[in-house]
Amino acid sequence: MTKKLIAEFVGTFWLVFGGCGSAVFAAGYPELGIGFVGVALAFGLTVLTMAYSIGHISGCHLNPAVSLGLWAGGRFEAKELAPYIVSQVLGAIAGAGILYLIATGKEGFELGGFAANGYGEHSPDGYNMMSAFIAEFVLTFVFLFIILGATHSKAPKYLAGLAIGLGLTLIHLISIPITNTSVNPARSTSQALFVGDWAVAELWLFWVAPILGAIAAGLVYKYLSPEETEA
Repeated sequence: MTKKLIAEFVGTFWLVFGGCGSAVFAAGYPELGIGFVGVALAFGLTVLTMAYSIGHISGCHLNPAVSLGLWAGGRFEAKELAPYIVSQVLGAIAGAGILYLIATGKEGFELGGFAANGYGEHSPDGYNMMSAFIAEFVLTFVFLFIILGATHSKAPKYLAGLAIGLGLTLIHLISIPITNTSVNPARSTSQALFVGDWAVAELWLFWVAPILGAIAAGLVYKYLSPEETEA
């Protein structure tokens, strides 16, 4: 278990450092900025690279909603949920902390949104709370559907990381303008803690919607294609 938790900490650290770091440092860089497409690809690449690095150790969840969705789908034991979620949140906070240390080393740095998730006036394109909730619920549902399918015992071997990473890239391409894309409560928490104020006040949505979407996906996929041996 200790090795699993360390792997989840490191993996979630990388997701936040790589994904949110691309948004903070590179998305709007003058003339050479990577934009929404680059940030979406960065998030996908963090999951893809970690899937092949720690997938055999911890399953590479990197996300409380993923752990809960896998539990609902019969792929993960309930007794491991709390330790996994704590490790994921701590890893995400560590990632955001290192980002903050680097970012503040630039003269004139302003924290701004710090890649935090939000709705209403804090949505990149002004989408309201209901739009944000629907987007986060649906996209997390689909993300878990992809994960459960790609890691099923009858799925093609060795391709799960690619499918999941590209799936997360597509999710970001759809929803960065809506919420800055969460589908991951740990990722949302880490950035909100540094931004404070509105980001903390709106954080509830980025826990509730992804978790509900993930659990719904777990139950639906378990009905459609149960594993022969379930946790």
